[in-house]
Amino acid sequence: MSSGDWERLQTELDIRFNNAELLREAFTHSSYVNEHRDATHNERLEYLGDAVLQLAVAEHLFRVYPQWPEGKLTFVRAAIVREGALFRLAKGLSLGSYALLGRGEELSGGRTRPALLADMFEALVGAIYLDSGWDAVLRFLHKHMFPEIESYVARGVIDAKSRLHERVQQEGLGAIEYAVVEERGPANDRQFVIETRLNGKTWGSGVGRTKKEAEQEAAAEAIMRLDREAFGAKR
Repeated sequence: MSSGDWERLQTELDIRFNNAELLREAFTHSSYVNEHRDATHNERLEYLGDAVLQLAVAEHLFRVYPQWPEGKLTFVRAAIVREGALFRLAKGLSLGSYALLGRGEELSGGRTRPALLADMFEALVGAIYLDSGWDAVLRFLHKHMFPEIESYVARGVIDAKSRLHERVQQEGLGAIEYAVVEERGPANDRQFVIETRLNGKTWGSGVGRTKKEAEQEAAAEAIMRLDREAFGAKR
């Protein structure tokens, strides 16, 4: 890939690298290194970028949605940085066309593979952080990622109840019930406390000014608890 291609990429993304080798490394897949021993693959940058991205999204949500409790912040962050969401971002930015791939990966459709493109987005974030620091990362994400978060929230795409119901159905976890366990405050300032129950057992609770809002919070907490138990079972 010529230097002109990297110049075009930086222009398209509105970024500027001091160290062009970091940019190249972010787009270098391990399959390319197998055929070009002088190259460095992007897996370490991906590791760093994942951590930087988690913090950047967490800080953004914390500032923009001060009314959200910890459970919803955690759930939405996880929804935003999951592989599918990062793949769509990378695809929209045409990152795959800049990937440096080995012949086998190229022939097997690596440029459009979701996991590869999601990893490449993380590696790019890691490279920006190393090259230009935290503020440069935030400028990049404010331009290319954070607007998508607002549209996700506005369209109701991030829906804990739907995700919980899908998971319960796929894993055969039983029947879901949302139970109102408490109503707080006067009629003009009511708060609902709702529990999510699977087969009668409480898995999450949420508080909201509407039952729908409280149910979403309770579902988000149930998902996190299911994730924790699943992780513990695999250890």
